[in-house]
Amino acid sequence: MERQKVIEEIENILNISRVGVMSTISGNKPNSRYMIFYNDGHTLYTKTDKESLKIDEIENNPNTHVLLGYEETSNDSFLEIDGKVEIVEDQETLDWLWQNQDKTYFDSEKDSDFTVLKINPESIKVMNDRENVGASQVVDFTE
Repeated sequence: MERQKVIEEIENILNISRVGVMSTISGNKPNSRYMIFYNDGHTLYTKTDKESLKIDEIENNPNTHVLLGYEETSNDSFLEIDGKVEIVEDQETLDWLWQNQDKTYFDSEKDSDFTVLKINPESIKVMNDRENVGASQVVDFTE
C-alpha cells in the first residue's frame, strides 16, 4: 500500500476509534489498560489522574504501545502505535480535551487531579486490513 493510502487509513481509524489499549512499562514488564483516546492529527491524547500509577510509569519510561481500532472499522483493521508519552498540564490542552471528551471521572477541567497524556507517535502500523491481506503497513513518524 502506498504511503498516502496508509496515512489515510490511519487517519480514518484515529477518527472513528476512541477506546484502545495503552501499555507502559512497570519495572521491567508491560502494564496495559483500556483508555479513551482523542486525536489531533496523528497525536493522541487521553486523560488520567495525576496520582495514577501510569504517571510514575511514564516518568520512569515514556515509551508506550497503543492498540486502537478493530471493533469500529468496517474491515477489522486496527493500529499499533509506538510512541513517547508526555504529561501535559497546560490549561489550554486541558480545556481542549475537556470540551472533546466524555466527561467521566472528573468534575471539571479545573479538577486538581485532571491531567492529560499526550502520545507522540514514532510509528503507526495498520494491521488486519482485509483489503491489503498479508501486508502490515508501517508509517515512521520520526522522519
